[in-house]
Formats: sequence, C-alpha cells, structure tokens
Amino acid sequence: MARERFPRSVYSHGTEPDARFTLANERTFLAWVRTGLALLAGGVALEALGLGLHPMFQLSASVLLMLTGILSAIQAWSGWMRYERALRKNTPLPSAPLALPVAVAVGLSGVLVVLGVVLR
Repeated sequence: MARERFPRSVYSHGTEPDARFTLANERTFLAWVRTGLALLAGGVALEALGLGLHPMFQLSASVLLMLTGILSAIQAWSGWMRYERALRKNTPLPSAPLALPVAVAVGLSGVLVVLGVVLR
C-alpha cells in the first residue's frame, strides 16, 4: 500500500522529477531556513548584547532582523512547494517573491545599526 506524501498539494500534481532537481530544491529550502535562523540570531544578539547603540535604532534593527528571519522561513516553505510543483509539472520555475524584501530589510537593518553607532 502506497503511503501518502506530505504536502498533498505538491505531490498530487504531475510526475516524479529527476531526484537531482528535488534534492537541489531541498538544499535551497535549507539555505533559506539557515538564513532565517541567522537573521533571528542576529536580531536577538543585537538586542541582548547591549552594544551601547542608540536605543531606538538598536531596537528597530533588532526587530527588523527578527521579522526578516520569520519572512525567510516563510519563503523557505512557500518557495519549496512552488518549485517542487513546477518541477513535477515540468513548467518554468517561479521567482522568489520574498527575496527582494528580505534583501531590502537586511540593508535597512545595516543602516539602522550604523545610525545607532553614529548617534549614540
């Protein structure tokens, strides 16, 4: 008896792709998860270490990094599902819609940290 695969919304489409593509998709998923974890850790560290930055900029950068970490985890899961579905249907791979917002948020966090150092 065949076992149901999760998520059904992905595996109920198309045919099984080449395993190399599926494994590459999983590595991309894990890269997004690692990025999210690093952003969360950076946000926590920024707030917990008491670096003597201007409090408003320190808190803003910290919260922005943590929210961006959460956004990266969302991109990991939604991206994995969308890419796997496209592989199974043999259609072009979709773009990563949250990649630009994550990049902008990381840049903005850097600006906030610099301002926090300059204006302390």
